Amino acid sequence: MPKVVIIGGGWAGCASAISARKAGAEVVILEKTDLLLGLGNVGGIMRNNGRYTATEEAIALGANELFELTDKYCTHENINFPGHEHATIYNVTKIEKPVRQKIIDMGIEVKFFSRVIDVEMDDKKIVAVILENGDKIKGDAFVETTGSTGPMGNCIKYGNGCAMCVLRCPSFGGRVSISSRCGIEDMLGRRNNGDSGAFSGSMKLLKESLSEDLQKELNEKGCAVVPLPEEFINEEKLDIKVCQQYALPEFANNIVLIDTGHAKLMSPFYNLEKLRMIPGFESALIVDPYAGGKGNSIRYLSVAPRDNYMRVKGVSNLFVAGEKSGFYVGHTEAICTGSLAGHNAARNCVGMYLLQLPTNLVIGDFIAYSNNEMHKLEGDKLRFTFAGSIYFNRMKELDFYTIDKKVIYDRVKKASLEGVYNKKIIK
Repeated sequence: MPKVVIIGGGWAGCASAISARKAGAEVVILEKTDLLLGLGNVGGIMRNNGRYTATEEAIALGANELFELTDKYCTHENINFPGHEHATIYNVTKIEKPVRQKIIDMGIEVKFFSRVIDVEMDDKKIVAVILENGDKIKGDAFVETTGSTGPMGNCIKYGNGCAMCVLRCPSFGGRVSISSRCGIEDMLGRRNNGDSGAFSGSMKLLKESLSEDLQKELNEKGCAVVPLPEEFINEEKLDIKVCQQYALPEFANNIVLIDTGHAKLMSPFYNLEKLRMIPGFESALIVDPYAGGKGNSIRYLSVAPRDNYMRVKGVSNLFVAGEKSGFYVGHTEAICTGSLAGHNAARNCVGMYLLQLPTNLVIGDFIAYSNNEMHKLEGDKLRFTFAGSIYFNRMKELDFYTIDKKVIYDRVKKASLEGVYNKKIIK
């Protein structure tokens, strides 16, 4: 049976594995840590703004499994917070185990503690990837979903030091760019001031360390907005965040909390001493990153050039998804790109033509538009997400944005792509 090797077990990697498996390939996920989902164990926000449209479109295409799990393990649904509507918030403390079980139940092999450090090539084709322990994992096609964060030296160089985040580079080793190991030059994202990378956009507080009133508000409403004293307002922080859909005055003038099981604070870092001066936060404890009083991880340091099939330019059988494939923000974006990458990796195994989603679908337009824009002058400063910033504006301009499920399904049906990810390609 043709084999697809997924490098990285975050949302993009899991989505790639599922779509490749449903297409009929043997699939193995190589994950350097002891957990799937990576930054998905920190985030939690789904279906906000245009992500609702993209989610339902992905489901209509056949990429339903992961979205069904985030819906099932949600703490709140259909909530509004500044600049964002009808959001679903999944519980970051409960989501990894059911995703892991779904992957295993589908017959996908998962190898934890498997850090890929090099490749074996035959001309412009990968034959095998090489693990840190020297093992070689052969495959017919490969999907890199290693993200764009780390190794820890980059967080020191471009940030405020290793933040001891969920990726845990000191314990499991830093990210290795597989596309770079193939001889491909990766792109680096920049901030508006020209500095490389961007800070991860949020941190987790232990919900039980907050005042009873704040806990009650989070439990009942799913979010809380706490006005800041004027001397604590810092609008400069908005520019350094990866999540530009939150670059709104409300996020500088207030502390915005989301109930993800923990209390998600929508700031890349926050001085703990100052935080505890604010009513309700007197005993606040930071859960992740542990150095969140000073900094967070730095992202966008390794984006591979690719086509709209999600295939890396210059390598015939390497596909990419998630942040590895663009200056993307969000779990929905990772799942959408991952689903296409895994599906096309399976097609690639048997020499079948690859699928390019048409631009009359929002996911197809997102993949094509972002790919074009990020290669333009100053394109390395752009951020792409269905939830805000430039692409959500484009969604509204093109009349893509809707929460009407029938309208979304009819678009996919009109493109003759309903359930395409459910079709078995490899017999």
